[in-house]
Amino acid sequence: MKALIQRVKEARVEVQGEIVASIGVGILVFLGFERGDGRDQAVRIIDRVMHYRVFSDAKDRMNLNVQSVSGGVIWVPQFTLAADTRQGNRADLNRALPREPSARLFEQLLVHAHSRYGEVMARAGRFGEQMRVHLVNDGPVTFLLATEGV
Repeated sequence: MKALIQRVKEARVEVQGEIVASIGVGILVFLGFERGDGRDQAVRIIDRVMHYRVFSDAKDRMNLNVQSVSGGVIWVPQFTLAADTRQGNRADLNRALPREPSARLFEQLLVHAHSRYGEVMARAGRFGEQMRVHLVNDGPVTFLLATEGV
């Protein structure tokens, strides 16, 4: 599983002109599910995102996590993160978890994030929809987190 996280001043996700998720300061997370990913990887990636230190402290060091700054989190499914791009001019998406198991895993991830960290930490885009993602990246600060076989 891959999570591309971006520290943001603000972010929102729109589907067909409707805002389905929005936050002020926080983290925007793009998620790519790979074959073999399951609940264990989802729980691990949630915990890593929630505890990853990407916000600056009083000494301007990245020592604070999203909870420390009372920020929000938006989770956006993005199957293209699972692509193998090492060769050629077209992404190989065979590593991506198929649509139905991905949809179930995304829902499980959101339920877990909500129950463990609260509603402000479980805002989300919509699986399988064409989304418009708007963000103001803060820094910019972007990290790629990955889990492999927990």
